Amino acid sequence: MKKTILPVAIILMLIAVSCNVSTQTSDMIITNARIWTGNAEQPYAEAMAVSGDTIVSIGSNREVLKYKSGADTVIDLGGRFVAPGFIDSHLHLLQGGSNLASVQLRDASTPEEFIRRIKEYAATLKPGTWILGGDWDGMGWESLPQKEWIDSVTPDNPVFVSRLDGHMALANSLAMKLAGVDRKVKDVSGGTITRDSGGDPTGIFKDNAMDLISVKIPEQSEEEVDRAIIAAMHYLASNGVTSAHAVDAAAYADALERVRARGEQITRLYYLQTISRWKDMKEQVEREGRGDRWISTGGVKGFVDGSLGSHTAAFLEPYTDLQTDTGLFVNSEEDLYKWILESDRAGLQVVIHAIGDRAINFLLNAYEKVAAENGERDRRFRIEHSQHIAPADIERYGKLKVIASMQPYHAIDDGRWAEEYIGPERVKTTYAFRSLLDRGATLAFGSDWFVAPATPLEGIYGAVTRRTLDGKNPEGWVPEQKITVEEALKAYTINAAYASFEEDLKGTLEPGKLADFVVLDRDITVIDPVEIWNVKAQQTWVGGKKVFDRTEAQ
Repeated sequence: MKKTILPVAIILMLIAVSCNVSTQTSDMIITNARIWTGNAEQPYAEAMAVSGDTIVSIGSNREVLKYKSGADTVIDLGGRFVAPGFIDSHLHLLQGGSNLASVQLRDASTPEEFIRRIKEYAATLKPGTWILGGDWDGMGWESLPQKEWIDSVTPDNPVFVSRLDGHMALANSLAMKLAGVDRKVKDVSGGTITRDSGGDPTGIFKDNAMDLISVKIPEQSEEEVDRAIIAAMHYLASNGVTSAHAVDAAAYADALERVRARGEQITRLYYLQTISRWKDMKEQVEREGRGDRWISTGGVKGFVDGSLGSHTAAFLEPYTDLQTDTGLFVNSEEDLYKWILESDRAGLQVVIHAIGDRAINFLLNAYEKVAAENGERDRRFRIEHSQHIAPADIERYGKLKVIASMQPYHAIDDGRWAEEYIGPERVKTTYAFRSLLDRGATLAFGSDWFVAPATPLEGIYGAVTRRTLDGKNPEGWVPEQKITVEEALKAYTINAAYASFEEDLKGTLEPGKLADFVVLDRDITVIDPVEIWNVKAQQTWVGGKKVFDRTEAQ
């Protein structure tokens, strides 16, 4: 028999590979798991080896156990489902954390319950302490809340509680007095002061008008800020979130660094600066770079319009239930275009809130014009929310490479009442997940917490079933816009990583990437999608370290 003689180069390569396998070891090995990797080249695995904060191997039990050393921790997951750590691509970290300790009004279903909860919470506070947060809904009530509802139960505490969309808030008379707001107050551009028939403010302030009250709210102490951030991160970890895009966190970046320096950071963060202050972000990037794998930056955030629930989202045609109103722009078109142009020219990522079809159309036009003027580059423009898109604009997301940063929980929340506001035709392209994907758009999912709960599993449920929270749409609200579980998982993992230029670092489970992952109590890719609502994160791991364990938390 003729012997096969291997070329020297191949022999050396085999020796190198052999040495690498024998010398590269791990600190921890996960075995007997059902791992959805998010990696198209290796969709599923049953084991994973981690060294430090990085994955070194993923595959079968037999393949991965080759990396085992005497010092390894081997964890048998008994067939449980593992996915890349969820990445929430849009939330308000500080306010979310602060609201965890404030009055809880989201599920107050009647005005009487709303008033009672504020009364009981006020009784726990010292006189003069502001009552904030709340996140009330108010849908189905005969009217918006008024200051008279709560004045008698909060005589010694100023109140400014937000509607759950963050674009409307109720002040009591004491808060208005402290802010110097009475019937003489002038209207505010980009906002609304709701008044009664006599011209007196009712206590409801929308969008830019909210600043009349909020500027008088005392600043939180460093201790309060740090405590809120830490509480927020532990809440996120309990829901399987390992990374988040904190869209307003430039305002408290110093606090993020304090928490990190004390070794208390357990959520990776990408944060944004206010777009009108784009020069500050440009100088920061030039001076300090864009951060690292724990805290990164390099983007700016702005607003075109308000929200649907507050009738401040900007539409091409009037609201169905209010024919005199088409919503509003909270910034002028001239300012927005100038900020986008200069931010993009400075190499910053531009991330803009747009909800109504008029706002989205303006923003797509601006992005297209700026890209042409500033030239080709990997810019990854984002439209936050992208809720109500004119049909002709859907395909432009893919063509212009604009990321649709969306929050699927909003779909099953707003779906209870959106048709009343904008009619049966416009809702057909509301939260148009399927249409956007089919036309080549990239979807990145998040929560908009505090506006909605930071619960990716409920978001996946919403995107896949589109069953509204009131139970009235068992087959799904606008069911043709449903997507698959895997598509929703990608939007919460690799696509969200891409939305912050971090897809080479995280978003999938594969060698060389961070060992950020979540263990669920059921495999959401095979169960009835309706059951996803009841699935829980059992463990959350960040950089190979367990930061949440449900059995230990109980």
